Amino acid sequence: MRKSYGIAETRRRPRFRRGRVLLVLAALAAVAGAFAVVMNPVGVPASGAANLGGTVNTRWGRLSTDDRKLLVAVRQAGLWEIPAGQQAQQRASRPRVREVGEIIMQQHMQLDADARATAQRLGVLLPNEPNGSQKSWLREMSGKYGIDYDKTFVLRLRAAHGSVFTVIAKVRAQSENTEIRAFAERSMKFVNTHMSLLESTGLVPRRALH
Repeated sequence: MRKSYGIAETRRRPRFRRGRVLLVLAALAAVAGAFAVVMNPVGVPASGAANLGGTVNTRWGRLSTDDRKLLVAVRQAGLWEIPAGQQAQQRASRPRVREVGEIIMQQHMQLDADARATAQRLGVLLPNEPNGSQKSWLREMSGKYGIDYDKTFVLRLRAAHGSVFTVIAKVRAQSENTEIRAFAERSMKFVNTHMSLLESTGLVPRRALH
């Protein structure tokens, strides 16, 4: 009886080890599958094609070059207008300009978070610094004081908002991507608000309204 028990036990051990190996392999496969889902979320091409030129398909519709340009433009707007708004709170001579600077800074922080989240869903790479012109505007404002600073701040931001306004309007009218259209609508509300705020300072000359 003891002998037969030992044989049965010996036969069971390899089966047990095989079972453990299968469980480990299954667990590894599950982890690999979950990793693949995280690294390649639904709607984002595995090849990263959404970051290339031309139009690509996503779960929210076709994503065009202009759609990507909108996300980049809004992201870059925040990268220089957030520090500009912060600077205005410290340097502007008029209380209304300081107030407008704070509101614009806070709202651009919200819009920037929206742009980054939308870009992540669509697989679009965004810049991490302002463009050359925006850097030059920041340097220009850093050399101004008093009413000269107030005027420069308002003029530069008003002109920038007017430029991005046309980009948003074009993309909203032409985009086939539902995520981009919704983002364009949200962006438009912020831009309209900021232009009105800047105009409320009384420092926007008539020539800047054409």
